[in-house]
Order: sequence, then C-alpha cells, then structure tokens
Amino acid sequence: MRIGKVSENVLVRSVLRKIKNRREEVICGAGVGTDCAVLSLGEAQETVLSTNPVSAPADMVGTYGIHRALNNIATSRAEPVGVLLSILLPEDVEERELQKMMEQAEEICAAFHVEIIGGHTEVAAAEIREPILTVTGIGKRARNRLTDGQAVKPGQDVIISKWIGLEGTVRLVKEGREALLTRYPVGMIDEAAAFERFLSVVPDAAIAVRSGVCGMHDVSQGGIFGALWEMAEKAGVGLEIDLKKLPLRQETVEICEFYDLNPYELLSGGALLMTAEDGTALVSALENEDIPAIIVGKTTAGNDRILYNGEEKRFLEPPKPDQIYQWKNRKRQGVNR
Repeated sequence: MRIGKVSENVLVRSVLRKIKNRREEVICGAGVGTDCAVLSLGEAQETVLSTNPVSAPADMVGTYGIHRALNNIATSRAEPVGVLLSILLPEDVEERELQKMMEQAEEICAAFHVEIIGGHTEVAAAEIREPILTVTGIGKRARNRLTDGQAVKPGQDVIISKWIGLEGTVRLVKEGREALLTRYPVGMIDEAAAFERFLSVVPDAAIAVRSGVCGMHDVSQGGIFGALWEMAEKAGVGLEIDLKKLPLRQETVEICEFYDLNPYELLSGGALLMTAEDGTALVSALENEDIPAIIVGKTTAGNDRILYNGEEKRFLEPPKPDQIYQWKNRKRQGVNR
C-alpha cells in the first residue's frame, strides 16, 4: 500500500467493517471523516478522545503532535483536558532530543491549560528513521450536542479560517531550508517557518461554537481537498467550492512550486473548515478576534462535490496521500526538489 493514510475504500473494507458496536457508552465511534470518539459516562458531560501518530524530526515532532490532537478535540466542540503520549524513538536518538520533544509538548499544553497525564517511551527494535509520537487527546463537552454529521446540511456557507498548507509549509521549510535558500531570500524562509504560530485551531473553534457554526473539520493530512471530501462524506452533502477563494499564503505557493507539490493536498494543520447558516456573521466573529476567515462556497443537496476555477469546473476526488509523503520519498532518494 502507498505511504500515508489508507484510501477510503481500504479503510471501510478492511478496518471499519471489522469493528462491531457493543457498548452503549460509545456515542460516536470510528467512521470516515470522524476524528474523535465520544463516550457518555454520566448525565451531564461526554468524554471526547482522539489519537494521532506523527513522524517527524525530534526538534518538531512534539509541536506537530500536540497541536494535531488538541485541534481534533476542539473541532469536536470539546474542551481539551489532557493528552497521553506514546514515544517511539530510533536507536541513534540522543537523550537531549527526547528532552526537547517533551519541552515542546509541555509548552503547548501549558498554553492551552492541558495536562500530560501519561504515556509510554521506547527505543524501537525495528528500524525507524525518525521519532514517532502518538498523541491521544482527551476532552470534555456538554451532552446532547449534535454531531457535525447531523449539523451540516445543504445550503450552508463553507468557511475556512487562516490559510491552507500551513503545517506542510512549516515542515518543508524546517526540513528543507538549505535547498530553499538557493532560490528564496532568508526573510521569506524565516517568515514561512514562523507559520508555526498559526498551527492551533483551538481559539478558532471556540469562537465558532459561540458564533453559530454548524460543522467543523480540522484540515490536516490530505490538505483542504481531503478535508472537504471527508466533511461532505460524513454529512452526506454535496459541495460547490470556488478554488480561487481557498486562502493561501504566498510563501506556501512559492515553496510548493519549488518542490513541485500541490498546496491543496498538503498538510494544513492550523486551518479550520466550517459550515454555517450565516457565514458572514461567523467570518466577522473570527476576524474580530484577529483570525482571518473567508467564505469559499456552499454545501448542496446530492453528492456532487464541485470545484470551480472561473468557468472551469471539476469534481472533487476522494483524499489522496498527503503531498508531504511525496516530498519525503524524494528526499530519501537524494532528490532535493
């Protein structure tokens, strides 16, 4: 199979069909486009859980992993409470690198009043190239909330906060800095690396919940194209999306052009995909808190998921492996671009 998330067909055929529902406490379990499980363990609140494996160099894996887990919890309308960390290390990693990973994780958790409540740390017997961090996020929320699959309906505005491709841009810059400096000025590369400050959607989601949001989906692996498909598939709706309105930073455009990557299929942690009956009001609420946002289209009846680019239109396809894996494969083969 190809590197990256397995295809939707494989996921359904070989994973989801093997899972049986047997506990009444499970309000929301495994499914296509479902990032979190929900357990009801009392009358007033529900527990929300999400697990995310991240493979990256030791100096950034903690940042990517914690943000991804907290983003998943927040987009499920829950308050992040704690995380469990499972750390799998290559044999040549040094203790100071492990310390750096934990310092990063603790810094982000402190910023969102979240506690690291346990986990496991191990040096792998099998050969791995870089640390693998699996973060299980735990959150809480009030009971009787609609799931996003129930709340997303035809005729709603589709909104995106901040910009797509942020997480992928950070990774490309931090791991491919020297190659990029052969074409681009230091100032541009440093600004792209600083996109790290945008990787959380916890504030975006909190504002959205207060401002009439119907559905939310964290834009991560597979980029915005993957997120649009997963949200629509989960809700059973169609889409009409204006490709030219999808928000991109120029730095992301330039870096993707350098590496011949598609920014619409690139890791996009930091962007939040939303639907609302009144998208203008939601955009205004986000922008009042200095979070850029834009309406990019509409949900529709039926299953057609259409991307418009001026007069041209094409149909959105099921999620593909993230472009970051294409870049990593080239890098392993010694190709800098």
